[in-house]
Amino acid sequence: MTKLLFLCSKNKLRSPTAEAVFSDVEGWEVYSAGISNDAEVHVSIEDIAWADYIFVMEKVHQKKLASKFGPALHQKKVITLGIPDNYDYMDETLISILKDKVLPNIR
Repeated sequence: MTKLLFLCSKNKLRSPTAEAVFSDVEGWEVYSAGISNDAEVHVSIEDIAWADYIFVMEKVHQKKLASKFGPALHQKKVITLGIPDNYDYMDETLISILKDKVLPNIR
């Protein structure tokens, strides 16, 4: 199984959309969480250890992740998708962008 972790700020819109979109892909386990203190679901050290791929929506998320979990990210593939917080949950444009940006990164 390939394990994908999707992170955004509050785990309300972008990362839960990614989890919903990719959760049915055969051979993939998918989880989402938030980096902010007020996130619905907080990312944990266990989530980082579990993941084969970590996708963050913005560069600021990558910086916060590195600040919070620096040593745990050693040899982890962290990919910044460059998706701003401009979309609602399951927005069709967001889904299309996620598919375009995530799929080429998985081997």
